[in-house]
Amino acid sequence: MNAVFFAIIAAAFAVAGWRQLAWSGLGAAPMESLGSAALTSAEAAVTLGLGLIGTMALFLGIMKVAEAGGVMAALARLLRPLLRRLFPEVPADHPAMGAMVMNIAANMLGLSNAATPFGVRAMQELDKLNPRPGTATNAMFLFLALNTANVTILPTHVMALRTAIGSHDPAAIIPTTLFATLWSTGLAIAFAKWGNRWFPADSATEMAALRPRQADDVPADDAILPEGVQPPYPAWISALAIAVTLAIIPVTLVWGRVLSPWIIPTMIVGLLGFGLARRVPVYEAFVEGAKDGLAISLRILPYLVAILVAVGMFRDSGAMEMLLAPIGRVTGILGIPVEALTMAVLRSLSGSASFGYLASLLKDPAIGPDGYLGVLVSTIYGSSETTFYVLAVYFGAVNIRRIRHALLAGLLADLCGVVFSVMICAWLFR
Repeated sequence: MNAVFFAIIAAAFAVAGWRQLAWSGLGAAPMESLGSAALTSAEAAVTLGLGLIGTMALFLGIMKVAEAGGVMAALARLLRPLLRRLFPEVPADHPAMGAMVMNIAANMLGLSNAATPFGVRAMQELDKLNPRPGTATNAMFLFLALNTANVTILPTHVMALRTAIGSHDPAAIIPTTLFATLWSTGLAIAFAKWGNRWFPADSATEMAALRPRQADDVPADDAILPEGVQPPYPAWISALAIAVTLAIIPVTLVWGRVLSPWIIPTMIVGLLGFGLARRVPVYEAFVEGAKDGLAISLRILPYLVAILVAVGMFRDSGAMEMLLAPIGRVTGILGIPVEALTMAVLRSLSGSASFGYLASLLKDPAIGPDGYLGVLVSTIYGSSETTFYVLAVYFGAVNIRRIRHALLAGLLADLCGVVFSVMICAWLFR
């Protein structure tokens, strides 16, 4: 990211300098405009960051009430039967399974900050089953693939940003993100499984140590589980929940515009009411979650300043126009605006950079949060992941050096997220 940040600013400086040398003296001097763009963008970034504090606190406060009320635990119980079949190498009662289901449940609710500790814990537990330390097992890179393409029900951070910028329909991206992530998750799982034969772990050793469990090996749902881990729901309940989730897609495609204004108010009232029914101290829980929202907002403020200044300078110098014109002619044929392509690349590299770039696009009056391009880049952000960051954190936590095809699976998941985001947004909003 250091090189990318400097390259953007250096390119802006070079183009503005070239234009300054050719300046006729009419209008504002290009280098003067460049300096003004830097200062104006920094001020706008702080204004945006301060405005984001309230909405981030609101959403994370609501999510804290949901967590205290047992929503994440219920999702974990729903996911456990499915994960037992996806990860036959991992015993159902192993601590890695509990950490994985909590990680995936948090990602489904858009709580990436809460998901990361669970993910690191899961990787540490999976490493205890690893017969070849330093080499990723099948379970490890499948878990990473699920993280980079996780089905997302509530893209919380993106909705918070859209609300802060003044979107009339911040929840419009819920159906589009769900559609894109369902496809990207399915394809990521298929590739991770299919790639085992092409990227073996040297693998007689691993398969002997972690053989697929036979039908009579699989513990019953009422088997003894570690303390604090609830037994999973029966398999038919999990299957019913998956069917209901899939059934939501056509509903949102047909009536998404009608239903989306109801989503946020219903979510607030429903989750608070659920927490109250479960005897959760909803006020205290909300305040605790809101404190996390405040901390996160302040943490990302410097990143917002950095990326918005770089993007503002790049745009006002004329460098962006010089770059977009030729690339746009190529990607436009495929229905992918160059801004969407840039978002996809940044999203894989850096969460903070992509979030800042998303903010700069949504704040642009020519784009806005509610037009086709604004919804598209919001959906791409919500349906992809910082693949390089995830691999670095999770594999670095257990000193994995040979990652096999984990990176390729993650990047393909990101690509699928972009493709299906374009498809669904073009259908609904063009």
